[in-house]
Amino acid sequence: MGRNLLNVALFQGAWFAAVLGAAAGRHWLGPAAVALVVAIHLALTDNRPGETKLLLTTGVLGFFFDTALVAGGVFLPLAHLLPRPFSPLWMVALWLNFATTLNVSLAWLRSRYLLAALFGAVGGPLAYYSGARLGATEALPTTGAMLILAAGWGVMTPLLVGAANYFRRQP
Repeated sequence: MGRNLLNVALFQGAWFAAVLGAAAGRHWLGPAAVALVVAIHLALTDNRPGETKLLLTTGVLGFFFDTALVAGGVFLPLAHLLPRPFSPLWMVALWLNFATTLNVSLAWLRSRYLLAALFGAVGGPLAYYSGARLGATEALPTTGAMLILAAGWGVMTPLLVGAANYFRRQP
């Protein structure tokens, strides 16, 4: 229980650091906070190789996912170091941050892919909307954008839960 609470607290702290950092023009703050969270996560895990593969997979998939959303005009995040439509590094850091929860505080989603899809379809859009409300995007997402985010996260979350299961079982 203690590790789950620590995992949730670190996740939330890094999420706020990334979003509020981007909103304040300090786009480096999120990656720095997530680097600390990842270091703590890897220090506490019994499966560093598997968790490292999960982190890398999630970061790459998240980069392409958000890049497609930006290219499609679904949302426009602030603080691009890379030219548009590429996802900013602070958002890639958020994907790494999310990956640290998959085998810890979100382990209850293991083998519950329909529940993972529902969790993602609700939680994903709420995270983007919350980030937008805190000033990390150029505008609030429209209703259509929220539906696209719900569909996308409804696919991405079970996909990442499956990746977590796969890498967790590898030696």
